[in-house]
Amino acid sequence: MAERRVVGPPPLEFDLPVHGGFAPVGIGETFPDEAIESDELEIAGEPGQDPAAAFRRTLGMFATGVTVITTHAKDQEGDQVHGMTANAFMSVSLRPPLVVISVDRRAKMHALLHEGRRYGISVLADEQRALSDRFAGRTGEGTEEVEFDVVHETPLVRGALAHLVARVVRSNWGGDHSLFVGQVEYARYGEGQPLLFHGGRYEHLLERAPVFSSLPPEILESITSEGDERTFEEGEFVVREGDPGDDLFVILDGEARVERKGNALATFGPGAFFGEIAVFDGRPRSADVVAATRLRTLAISRDLIREVLMREPRAAWAMLEALAARFRDD
Repeated sequence: MAERRVVGPPPLEFDLPVHGGFAPVGIGETFPDEAIESDELEIAGEPGQDPAAAFRRTLGMFATGVTVITTHAKDQEGDQVHGMTANAFMSVSLRPPLVVISVDRRAKMHALLHEGRRYGISVLADEQRALSDRFAGRTGEGTEEVEFDVVHETPLVRGALAHLVARVVRSNWGGDHSLFVGQVEYARYGEGQPLLFHGGRYEHLLERAPVFSSLPPEILESITSEGDERTFEEGEFVVREGDPGDDLFVILDGEARVERKGNALATFGPGAFFGEIAVFDGRPRSADVVAATRLRTLAISRDLIREVLMREPRAAWAMLEALAARFRDD
């Protein structure tokens, strides 16, 4: 089969020194018997658009999480962690547990992976944007040192929201990329919010973005001063999924755990608010909240919030500013 030429600059990747590890040379790529014919791509919208650029922008409308793909590499400087930021990752199967990553054929990562080789997937948390930039080759000043945990001889980015280690069991041709199907040997997830990517930029989930806690102290005092204090014993439900969102809660003492289908999503401590979105839109609760310790809270009803906002116009304006800040990219 004739060699396919891929033009343009290679994707940006990242190398870091590491102790131990190895990187066999070779790649087990599987090509189809006949190459797919390249028909002209129809692009709707403005005439004269570059088809490849328009196709890329179209694909960018699919919102994804952000991962760092890692493996061991060996060069003249010794053992390295080689990594690249990628959002071309998806699950394939539960039984057996399979995932797939798509890697540009120009990338060094492409040459490092072959059947039988392991790669790590670190799903980045919202606060790890700098790490995403670093592994995409956009290193800024004052970037913190990257730390790794090694599991099944595979480096994983410390502090990520979730980790997977997969062993390549199939590699398939995918045009200017290759698809590496991996059988998962290790999986771990924790609490936190994911880093999101959409339309060529980072985005945020708004579920935990602060509103009330960002209000000026005097406005916050006028809202909380008339709240109803409630106490819960450890293990007791504060709210259940499906309950009406009638109250906003602020934790005075103890900790509360947010759960969905038995999985812990987050833990809140003193001074934290929860139920902000529900108390605004009145929709049912989207998760359970359980007292992780003995818990003392202040419950603030939707009616009370409405009364305060009507009584103090400056409070309403401060609320609008806080809500607007939720949609502003920092």
